[in-house]
Amino acid sequence: MARGSSTLYVPIVSPPTPAPSPRLSMSSRPNLHPEAFFQGLTFDPAHNSRQEFASLSTAGSAARRQYLASLLNECTPSELLFISTTIAPLLKRDFLKELPMELSLYILCFVDAPRTLARASQVSRHWHTLLSDEWTWKRMCDFYYFDTDRCGMRHATDEDEEEPLVEMERFADYPLDPALQWLIAKNRKRQHQSTSKELLDKSFSYRRYFKYSYKTMMNWRRNGHLLRAHRVPVVNPDSGVITSVALDADWVVVGLTNSRIHVFSAKTGVLSRTLIGHELGVWAVNLVSRGGYWGDDAMGSRHKRKERKRRGKERRWNEDDSLSSRLAGISLPNGPPGVDHLVPPSLRAALGLEERSGQHVSNQEDGTGEAEETEEFLETDLDPGKRSDDCCATEGWGQPNALVVSGGCDKVLRVWDVKTGYCIYVLRGHTSTIRCIKVLHNRPTAVTGSRDSTLRVWDVQRGRMLRVLQGHQQSVRCLDVCGNKVVSGSYDTTLRLWNVDTGECLHVMRGHFHQIYSVVFDGVHIASGGLDTTVRVWNATNGHCIALLQGHTALVCQLQLGPGILATGGSDGRVITFSLATFTALQRIAAHDSSVTSLQFDRRFLVTGGNDGRVRLFETKTGNYVRELTEPCESVWKVVYRKDTCAIMCKRAGKTVMEIWSYKPKETEV
Repeated sequence: MARGSSTLYVPIVSPPTPAPSPRLSMSSRPNLHPEAFFQGLTFDPAHNSRQEFASLSTAGSAARRQYLASLLNECTPSELLFISTTIAPLLKRDFLKELPMELSLYILCFVDAPRTLARASQVSRHWHTLLSDEWTWKRMCDFYYFDTDRCGMRHATDEDEEEPLVEMERFADYPLDPALQWLIAKNRKRQHQSTSKELLDKSFSYRRYFKYSYKTMMNWRRNGHLLRAHRVPVVNPDSGVITSVALDADWVVVGLTNSRIHVFSAKTGVLSRTLIGHELGVWAVNLVSRGGYWGDDAMGSRHKRKERKRRGKERRWNEDDSLSSRLAGISLPNGPPGVDHLVPPSLRAALGLEERSGQHVSNQEDGTGEAEETEEFLETDLDPGKRSDDCCATEGWGQPNALVVSGGCDKVLRVWDVKTGYCIYVLRGHTSTIRCIKVLHNRPTAVTGSRDSTLRVWDVQRGRMLRVLQGHQQSVRCLDVCGNKVVSGSYDTTLRLWNVDTGECLHVMRGHFHQIYSVVFDGVHIASGGLDTTVRVWNATNGHCIALLQGHTALVCQLQLGPGILATGGSDGRVITFSLATFTALQRIAAHDSSVTSLQFDRRFLVTGGNDGRVRLFETKTGNYVRELTEPCESVWKVVYRKDTCAIMCKRAGKTVMEIWSYKPKETEV
């Protein structure tokens, strides 16, 4: 540096590289709203508010709610609508979709309202899939007591109707001749095929069945459809009285005191034909439905077959009796031959009389050892068998046509073919009016009770009387059957339990003080009512009276046994239901102003008809009145009903009126 110079030189150092600009953390970075880009904004205008709201987390939820409330108070209605539409999708959550299928179905099983389930099936596709599950609707059928056992898992074909399936294991213990081998092989093959069809048939739906049954039930509660009303002028007070009615799925059969029997279609209500042949009034009819199968109430139960095989006894076969009797395994008793050989071929087919190669094969016993074996096995039978139907209809034994068995004041029993209207048999034997008739299920055996104080057992397929049951001292007023047992009630104040196949009187039940007018039998209990205003319940095993039920003040003329319930109707207009477990009164209903002429109930409804001209519907469980089933009339004679059909027989404006109602849902509703 020169002397005298004031300039100071300092070395220049390069400046440091500048640090990167600071960036926002994930928690402090503003979330840009989509609308900010359209408005030209580069930042979130709610950033500061979000920071303030986040800082309130330490103050508790109350402070955060107060903050949100203050913001909502500053919003306009349109802004609140925007907030609502934005929040609603965030709150939606399909809990059934997030749960396993089993848990979802378990949750749905707590819903018993059909309308709720129907609305739930419209929520989403997943919910619709859940509510299409058959288990849910089967549970609903059970909850509402819709009988799924009878709805049929397999649709019958024409071949099935013409030649019913035969249970081949029934014949394992009997020696069969070569003439029957082809029939056995054919039926065995068809049984295997039918089992496969039942397993593979997917056409049946519990959902559709429940929908149909539920709508039918609601039609009972609200209104039905009158199919047809038939009116018959009454010439004199005794000529047009309806004495008996029978109903099945196809036919309604009505017996009158003018000696006529009218047959109506249960599906259309049209009068199909009138059966003319009785000379005097008809007092009892029984309808035998077409189809069915040969039953084993008499000799065919499994434990009997095992015992028979153990003893090594063999049947002796002749060539005079029907093939159907051999296939049934039922031992025919000794007696006069039938008149079936006089029946023309068309009516033989209607009776189910089968022929193969011009021969009939049967099992006529010698009257000693075989009969003793029959009686012995029947005494050890623990199965009570099928009880009689409440609508006076009987399951057939495989015959292609429905049959009507009738009796009345002309003392004869007549067997009719419903399809042709011809009278097949006129069976004589009673010496007084036939008052009551029952036909056993799946067997061509009819039992009649008469004012001549006897019961008679008939083979209505071959047209002959099998035996006479004697013991009553006065008129037999009523009877009921279950399996191969029949109980009869008489004006001599006693009841008798009989074995149909042997004719033995098993028990004589005494206790009533006046005439017996009604009796019902379910294989375990026997209930009887009469002029002494009481109802007695008897043990069918030993014949002892186990309960004396009181409550009526006049004749007890109507009885019905149901699952755990006994319903009684009397001339005092009362209907009383009793528990068979405790024998206490469940419901006491003042149903009519005069005598109860008809009484029938199921798990849901109780239908009564009275001499006051009313037909009323009640709830079985509570006894609550529901509605009137028809317009008031002068008097009601008979009322019978099935699931979706009801037949009402009454007198209106001096005429006998036969109304047939349908409660089926319309096709557009199913």
